[in-house]
Amino acid sequence: MTSMLTRAVRNLPASSAWAVRVFARSLSCSSQLQAAAAQPKSKKTLAKSGVKNIVVVECVRTPFLQSGTTYADLMPHDLARAALQGLLNRTNVPKDVVDYIVYGTVIQEVKTSNVAREAALGAGFSDKTPAHTVTMACISSNQAMTTGIGMIAAGQCDVVVAGGVELMSDVPIRHSRKMRKTMLTLNRAKTLGQKLALISKIRPDYFAPELPAVAEFSTSETMGHSADRLAAAFAVSRVEQDEYALRSHALAKKAQEGGLLADVVPFKVPGKDTVTKDNGIRPSSLEQMSKLKPAFIKPYGTVTAANSSFLTDGASAMLLMSEEKALALGYKPKAYLRDFVYVSQDPKDQLLLGPTYATPKVLEKAGLTMADIDVFEFHEAFAGQILANMKAMDSDWFAQNYMGRKSKVGAPPLEKFNTWGGSLSLGHPFGATGCRLAITAAHRLKKEGGQYGLIAACAAGGQGHAMLVELYPQ
Repeated sequence: MTSMLTRAVRNLPASSAWAVRVFARSLSCSSQLQAAAAQPKSKKTLAKSGVKNIVVVECVRTPFLQSGTTYADLMPHDLARAALQGLLNRTNVPKDVVDYIVYGTVIQEVKTSNVAREAALGAGFSDKTPAHTVTMACISSNQAMTTGIGMIAAGQCDVVVAGGVELMSDVPIRHSRKMRKTMLTLNRAKTLGQKLALISKIRPDYFAPELPAVAEFSTSETMGHSADRLAAAFAVSRVEQDEYALRSHALAKKAQEGGLLADVVPFKVPGKDTVTKDNGIRPSSLEQMSKLKPAFIKPYGTVTAANSSFLTDGASAMLLMSEEKALALGYKPKAYLRDFVYVSQDPKDQLLLGPTYATPKVLEKAGLTMADIDVFEFHEAFAGQILANMKAMDSDWFAQNYMGRKSKVGAPPLEKFNTWGGSLSLGHPFGATGCRLAITAAHRLKKEGGQYGLIAACAAGGQGHAMLVELYPQ
């Protein structure tokens, strides 16, 4: 399929001049956004007859930190608990009002496999409040949010807390399978002779650990390897990727310094200082970025540490309610969560194309077009992945031959796209990113005067998610 995709994009723009233009346009779009805010748009609501309106009351997150830094000595439930406590502090919601808690995570800590439950108990929620954990790779907190939406829409709950957590600083490392089998058998041995017989069978290679990897089980490829092949298939150059990554960091720094990242709550790390902001935002220069060697396909790959999202620790927590319940409790919601879809493709050649497949489906479900969307928040796994998705979305050939569509959906305009930074700069705790996308879309809609936001993300396993966010009437 790679060669077919390569042919498909021969007529698509691939020069670095494109990235330079959109980079400059994105950094200079503040006047346009202020003009948009001054002239609010009036569009139809996406509310549906007979369907409950689900609202976001608030969403917070701990600062997202590069793994191996300040959170290194914590456990996942510590971060999740901090996010839950931050949500309680910001909203003052009575704990006994919360009907259910659902969290997303990817790399599970064995001791706290249901991290939602452990974090809830640690945050002081009643032991009568049910909680469960979901996993769907990089869209795990997306799944947590939509699970909460479904529970409220079905009338099972009025108030749900959804979120996600990831602690890449301390991932489980297992003994080899041979060693595990021996140790389990040894645990069942009854006599000293039986135990000594088993111990005598242990060989040096039994002690080789099984190290975790961000890789596909079905293909044994890392996501970075897939991103490299995808970038090559869509003729995304190394320069384009570096320029896009630089854009992400520059916009994130501007948003951080401008106080726009309002979802971040301070976290006093036990025995250490209080963390108040993300620490992965580091604008560099194209010259410095160009010096890095390929990280996955060597020596000719184009994906590097500088144009990839980094391993990240962090947690998020979102307060969801039915609109009626929120108003009854005296809250002014931030946004409605509307239509959403999940998609799934070939995990080898289309691993990271989730946004391309999910976006047109969610738009058609709501009767909207790309032109109706005021803000886009897409997960940036890799710069090459984002740019490949944009080219795929802007290709009639790809739409007709791979998506069963008559024509392309069109690429999001960069002046509306991830203008407060993205996962490349803010960080990507696998299980927590979806909530960040949704609340950022809501905050941008209010700031920029729009009504509809669209979030989308790719995930391991060739899956993806897209959801529409509608600004609550101001």
